[in-house]
Amino acid sequence: MRFLIRLLINAAALWVAQAIVPNIVFDGGWGALLLVALVFGVLNAIVRPVLKLLTCPLLLLTLGLFTLVINGVMLWLTSVASDVLNLGFHVNGFWAAFFGALFYGRMIAVPDLAGGEQVRLLWPGYSGGWPTTGPGIEAAFTPMSPWGIPALNTLLLLSSGATLTWAHWGLKRGRRGQLILGLALTVALGLTFLGFQAYEYHHAYTALGLTLGAGIYGATFFMLTGFHGLHVSIGSLMLLVILGRSLAGHFRPDHHFAFEAVSWYWHFVDVVWLLLFIFVYWL
Repeated sequence: MRFLIRLLINAAALWVAQAIVPNIVFDGGWGALLLVALVFGVLNAIVRPVLKLLTCPLLLLTLGLFTLVINGVMLWLTSVASDVLNLGFHVNGFWAAFFGALFYGRMIAVPDLAGGEQVRLLWPGYSGGWPTTGPGIEAAFTPMSPWGIPALNTLLLLSSGATLTWAHWGLKRGRRGQLILGLALTVALGLTFLGFQAYEYHHAYTALGLTLGAGIYGATFFMLTGFHGLHVSIGSLMLLVILGRSLAGHFRPDHHFAFEAVSWYWHFVDVVWLLLFIFVYWL
């Protein structure tokens, strides 16, 4: 009976993941979905322990954070097996698998661990609510509030998107001063964002008890915001290069693809941050 309940939970989680996570696709019926859930469960029972053993140094180095990558690999392997068995479940790329695994961990795995006999025996008092460290982890922490630095950083990135668009308008109209000023403001806003994020991490560690060792909440918080901060760093570096080329007069109103490519990247970073602000800080 317990096996059947877990199978149904896995099937429901996979169905919801394909409904809300882009690039996760399922075009079969409920029977096929149950088979996909069975494959997912078998892979987690057989392959997952082997991967954890082989990546033990990385798990130790990241204080368990690498488990999120293993979760993504499990979902991706399920997609591969589904393609071989023609079950209709497909994950287009690792990142879809990664974010699908994050959804599964937060919405399904954590509540599931709070139910059943194992809670009474192993983790008495564990409720499974969010935010949580997960069962069996005693670390106490305070969740990061969305208001304050996160809200300020949201304003900074939205403003940087506006200044970059303003710079683009200047380039297309031949206004070199507007182009250079807009780029300089965008770089300054991006670097300010990174400075506030560094302060936020310091505050999390020293005042909130929110560290990489704070279970699944700490792991997902630093993984998602850290990856985004890396992209902001890369985008800021590219914008600095574009600013240097603009000062050197490399771009014309009818010839500036490099500028447009970097601006697309920066606007993508802005949109991703809005999603992170909602799903990591707010909800």
